Amino acid sequence: MAKKEVVHTQGKRKQAVARATLTAGTGKVTVNGLYLHNYGTDLLRTRISEPLVLAGEVAEKVNFEIRVQGGGINGQADAVRLAIARALVEHQSKLKKTFDDYDRLLLVADVRRKEARKPNDSKARAARQKSYR
Repeated sequence: MAKKEVVHTQGKRKQAVARATLTAGTGKVTVNGLYLHNYGTDLLRTRISEPLVLAGEVAEKVNFEIRVQGGGINGQADAVRLAIARALVEHQSKLKKTFDDYDRLLLVADVRRKEARKPNDSKARAARQKSYR
């Protein structure tokens, strides 16, 4: 249960990759240079802050600096969420059970990807329309 001073982690979701740096501090969270309360929509902020809320006092004693790129806004939010949770667990290992009980995707990446498009069709599962005239 040793606490580390600086922790580097990463989280991935679809095409989005988030890299988080945890340092001792006062609870500031920046995503791509923006404070968390200025980033994205309310729903995305809520999703990103889930591990911070679950961590409680531990999250108030550390700062996060997160860089995220690739993918869309939801994929980026999930990647950031994963990176934050992993950093908190590496910082304080007793949070692992808390996160695992709440949502397994806080610690384990969701590996689902877009299905490949089939030849001569417009989408992965859509077949061409047939006309029998």
